[in-house]
Formats: sequence, structure tokens, C-alpha cells
Amino acid sequence: MRLPIKDQALLPIADKVKDSVRLSFEDGVTLFHSNDIVGIGYLANIVRTRMHGDRVFFTHNLNLNQTDYCVLYKNCKFCAFAKKIGSGEGYVLTPKQAGQKAAEARDLGVTEIHIVGGIIPEMKIDYFEDLFRAIKKAHPTVMIKALTSVEYDYVARISKISVEEMLMRLREAGLDAIPGGGAEIFAERARNLICPGKISGERWKEIHRIAHGMGFKSNATMLYGHLETLEERVDHLIQLRELQDETGGFLAFVPLAFQPENTYFDQPIPKTTGFDDLKVYAISRLMLDNFDHIKMLYRYVGWKLSEVALNFGVDDLGGTSFEEKVATRAGGTPATHPKEDFLAMIWHAGRTPVEVDSLFRPIEAVLAV
Repeated sequence: MRLPIKDQALLPIADKVKDSVRLSFEDGVTLFHSNDIVGIGYLANIVRTRMHGDRVFFTHNLNLNQTDYCVLYKNCKFCAFAKKIGSGEGYVLTPKQAGQKAAEARDLGVTEIHIVGGIIPEMKIDYFEDLFRAIKKAHPTVMIKALTSVEYDYVARISKISVEEMLMRLREAGLDAIPGGGAEIFAERARNLICPGKISGERWKEIHRIAHGMGFKSNATMLYGHLETLEERVDHLIQLRELQDETGGFLAFVPLAFQPENTYFDQPIPKTTGFDDLKVYAISRLMLDNFDHIKMLYRYVGWKLSEVALNFGVDDLGGTSFEEKVATRAGGTPATHPKEDFLAMIWHAGRTPVEVDSLFRPIEAVLAV
């Protein structure tokens, strides 16, 4: 059988994929420099099918952003979400309001509440304990996936406790899993250009290492399409792969396409292309052989491209993401797609939809629409 690969440089990589041999840094660089998107997608789909068959996972979830005020306002040059503390332009979510939203989510059948937001001095550990307890009281069976490494680092410091104690207390209050935000790009050169003053990539990894050691599962991310080089993308993937070898605590990898609208980089940097998006997803699947899932968030790349990506290594379409604000304010897809849209799109792509909870435990394998 003739392989649908035009770029001859990919043939040695194809042999490795066929034999389930781990790809090297040099292989990753070769893939990113290749324009044979069909060949790259073909290889990624081999791995995806080997791992998951025709199944596509998704979550019925609600996004809560506890505040858009942030001490890192203007430090994260890629962020369009944050508001300056004291400006009067933002909001702070109270535990009571969060409980009300959780009750509404319960009535909609939501199974996960995803919580990330700004960091401010007023929000110490007791705020998040009250927040999580209010959510669990209103919706006892919902899973809380909450707070990035940036938030854990800051809240622990201002609360004068360790990250371990913070995680232990929040587990008692209802925390179930941890999202992967804040990783951005690990390379110090690029990281210092896009988010000076933010925690380092090493600190991000350290906090996830701590969480995994305590039994928590988490996701991992990479922000791409800004000032990073192709080599820095590969380096990021390999650092994640090495940490996963060590802890085994990552559930999914989530590439995040940079959204330039309303940010410091609004004019100089254009949005990523569909070509680049598909390449990132496919290469992530090929490089991260120890990650079970590659997750695509439709608000970052668009609904239609999400369907195509199911043939480029993606097996997880993320969640319904009601009330998502972070990507939307930066020009991400504003429309919210309900559960029924996920089912229809996955079936249309020739795949089988499986609704899961935050830990990828099946809720319902849908056999018909």
C-alpha cells in the first residue's frame, strides 16, 4: 500500500509511528518544518485510531471565571480578559452567585464546572473553600476542575500556606481535578516576551508534579502562534512528555491557539491559520505518546475546523463551555454549542460520541442521534 506521504523526510518518522517508537526532538522539528499536512495528519490518525478507535470524547460543562481583575494586568501581553484592579470595570463572583450558577447548571445536566480567572489579594484560600462548597451544595454530583498553576502559586503565597496544604484544603471543599492553563510556552526566551513576571515554566511543572503526587489528575496546555519558534514548540512538548513519564498524572494535552484581538499583540501578530492549527494538533498526538488524549477547544479554532481535526489526532472536543469569557474576549468563537451540536457534529464526522466527566469516565456512549 502506498502511503499518502509526499515529503520524503517524513518516511523515517512513518516507520517509527508504525512500530510505536518514540519520536525524537529532531523528528518533531522535521514535522513542524514540513508542509505535508496530509502526510502528517495521516500519521497522527494512525496513533489516534490505535488508542481510541472511532470514539470522540466531550464534556457537558460550565465555565466560571471568578474575577477578571488581576495583579498580572498588562504583564500577560496575550491576555484580553484581565481588568486593572481598582478600575471599576471588572467583577468579582461571590460564592452565593457561584452557587446560583451551579444550580442552573444542575438543571441543564452539566457534569463539570471549570474555574479559572484573575488573581487578586482579596481572594485567599478561604474564598475558594467557600466558593467550592457553595457549588457542591447546589450541585452535589458536579465535578470541579479548577485553578491554574499561576493561581495555586499566588493564592498559596498570599495565604501563607504551601501548595500542598492549599490542594488538601480545596480537595476537602470539593476540588476534583486541575486544568492545564498557565503553561503558555516553557522556553524562557519566548515566555519573557509574552508574560514577564508570570511564574516560570519550571514552577508550572513543579505545581503539577505536587498535584499528581497527591493523586490529582490534570491537563496540560501550550499557547502557540505568538512569538515562539517551531523548536520551542517541540521543546515544550518534550518537557511535558518527560513530566508525564515521571508522574503519569496528565489526562489530556490542550493546544491553545493565540487569540490576538484586544491584546498587546493585536496588530503585529495575525491569528493562526487552519493549516498551522491542524499541524499542531497532529504533531502533538505524534510526540506525546504517553498522553491519552489530545483535546481541541472550539472557541480557539472554530467549530468547523474541530470536525476536520478529528482526522488529525484529536480525540477530545473539550466541553460545551457555557459562559466562557477568556478566549471570547480575545476574538475566539463567541457562539456556545449545546450538547446536541456535539453529538451531531461527531456523528457527521463518522465517529462515535462519548460523553465523559472530568476524569474521562464515560457518562453516556451515544449510539444514535
